[in-house]
Amino acid sequence: MTAVGGVAGRLPATPQAESIGKPPLPKRAAAFFRNNEEHAWRWSARVAVVLPLAALVFAVTVLALKAWPAIRVNGWYFLYGRNWTEGSGYGAVVHTDGVAHPMGSQYGALAILWGTLASSLIAIVIALPLSIGAAFALTERLPGWISRPLGLAIEILAGIPSVVIGLWGILTFGPWLAHNVYPIIADHAPNVPVLRYFRNPVGGGEGLLSAGIVLSLMIVPIITSTTRDLFLQVPPLPKEGASALGMTDWEVANKVTLPWVRSGIIGATVLGLGRALGETIAIVMIGGAALRIPINIYQPFTTVAATILTQLDGAFTDGTGFAVATLAELALVLAVISVGVNLAARVIITRTNRIGAPVGGA
Repeated sequence: MTAVGGVAGRLPATPQAESIGKPPLPKRAAAFFRNNEEHAWRWSARVAVVLPLAALVFAVTVLALKAWPAIRVNGWYFLYGRNWTEGSGYGAVVHTDGVAHPMGSQYGALAILWGTLASSLIAIVIALPLSIGAAFALTERLPGWISRPLGLAIEILAGIPSVVIGLWGILTFGPWLAHNVYPIIADHAPNVPVLRYFRNPVGGGEGLLSAGIVLSLMIVPIITSTTRDLFLQVPPLPKEGASALGMTDWEVANKVTLPWVRSGIIGATVLGLGRALGETIAIVMIGGAALRIPINIYQPFTTVAATILTQLDGAFTDGTGFAVATLAELALVLAVISVGVNLAARVIITRTNRIGAPVGGA
């Protein structure tokens, strides 16, 4: 018997018959691409984890190498000294420990570091209660038709360029404070060791307190937005149970809501503090750029970031490169402060997580 199209006694050759025992090509290709996709995703995740750490290490290493000549010459005086002098650009170049620098140059950054920490502290002290109160009102007290547009307005405020806020601060807000608010505080502040720092003279609007208030307004949206999202994650049952037990709204917030999200609030505060420590142009405009510790809270001051911005152009005129190396040392100190603040926050979050079950914790 002869089969059609074939040889008698044999079945015709077909692709299916030739591929018996092997998976179809589309299935093999899909498995190949699936395995490669998983491999690529795994390596992409590893790179994404390592890349931020590598960038941080690279930046700190470059700063340390660039600042090393200044570290050798300035020594520990850089951290506790108050004299910030570039030296004579027309005098003889001298060498200290093999490092060339202008004659008479001496760099002490105590006033700069003090201004950085003081302005950031003022900003956090003002911004933290405002942010928590605003987040609580948006999530617990106000109806949705009001809280939604207000929340959007707060998020938009976070995107306003700092130069705009600085210009508003130096032209409008600072002078208004100096003429209407500061005189009242200065006249009624008692002459005691701490509060005498709030006494006269109040200045014209530039200074530490004005800059701290402006910084607080810049970081309020960051802390408020994060805290609001944390409050929304708190389950309703614990709050309803506390209310059923007779607790007031304040007691529910203090005993249930805030402890539930405390680690997240700490993280949001660190984010705001990082913004305050690194803010530049607004501080340059409203801080006054004075390289000294102010005699009271209204006087001009400067910060690390503001000093780098205002001094960098003139530092390039130093033919020895020592002024640029000193600014690199200043940036390195700021980086160390920022890393130290984040590590301290990490320790606090870890300890608070042992006490309760917070939302948003690391």
